[in-house]
Amino acid sequence: MVIRMPRIIQARKILKRSLSNGSTTPASMDIPKGYFAIYVGEQEKKRFVVSVSLFSEPTFQELLHQAEEEFGYNHPMGGLMIPCSEDVFTDLASRLGAF
Repeated sequence: MVIRMPRIIQARKILKRSLSNGSTTPASMDIPKGYFAIYVGEQEKKRFVVSVSLFSEPTFQELLHQAEEEFGYNHPMGGLMIPCSEDVFTDLASRLGAF
């Protein structure tokens, strides 16, 4: 199993940028330590709070790569935006034990 550290580091940079924008919204305050917010969906984005342990999963790293290609580092919603359907994400996350 190969863990691609650059993608993990990139994801951390995205989270730091989105959390350091100076605003303290109620949405950002309800994220427990060790978790982060993800927005998923093709049309309408739904917010999920998942464990940082997902960063070490190769399938999630592939989603991060796709997010980087589609959105770059601009995530205006304050969390990572993942370009997949809600059903695909919830299936993947439940198989990985993220909830």
